[in-house]
Amino acid sequence: MNKVAAVTFTFWIIKICATTLGETAGDLLSMTMDVGYGFSTVILLGLFLVSVIAQLMASKFNAVLYWTVILTTSTAGTTMSDFMDRTLGLGYANGSLILSAGLLLVLAIWQISEKTLSVSNIQTTRAEMFYWLAILFSNTLGTALGDFLADDSGLGFLGGAVLIAGLLWLVVLATYFTRLNRVMLFWVAFVLTRPFGATFGDFLTKPIEKGGLDYGTVGASVILASLLAIFVIYTTLTEKRAENQS
Repeated sequence: MNKVAAVTFTFWIIKICATTLGETAGDLLSMTMDVGYGFSTVILLGLFLVSVIAQLMASKFNAVLYWTVILTTSTAGTTMSDFMDRTLGLGYANGSLILSAGLLLVLAIWQISEKTLSVSNIQTTRAEMFYWLAILFSNTLGTALGDFLADDSGLGFLGGAVLIAGLLWLVVLATYFTRLNRVMLFWVAFVLTRPFGATFGDFLTKPIEKGGLDYGTVGASVILASLLAIFVIYTTLTEKRAENQS
């Protein structure tokens, strides 16, 4: 039995909600609550380890547990990226290059070890460990890319989100109208949804004079957490209904 979520349209909606919430919640802890990037990273990586161990020990797919791990990778990825780029002074561009190399290395080792990068049928613990490690790297990379687009590129928060949305639309078109490798397209889309969440999260939280909507990290996190809960409950009920009918 596959222990990870099926890749459907709803999957991508929930993923964007989770990664955007990861951006706002990570900023809430590190900046609004003034915990700092370093200590926040330690706390959030701890939460990630707890959630992913629970996921690895589970005997079957559980939507709440699965999306909890996705959320913890996003929050940890937010503060990890900020720690690298700001506290260590690497900058968004250098941070993105380092994280890109790390993600490619994980995917390469995964391919060599498992002979596939497919996420449609993950059953072994080793494959699932590669899966979550790749997701952690991709979500951390997405934060750095989103910050680079919003700050260094001159596009601003909304401009960065629009650019990423356009690239995601190209991936959708490639999926339906080309014969490009579907596994490759999945990982491209997975990486791109993270900077979309990062830039959209900044758009929700930043002051109006900086191009945002000024909901703040608390307000934006509450909105996004509510949306995430609604979609997860909906998919859980839909899956249970389908199981009862089969």
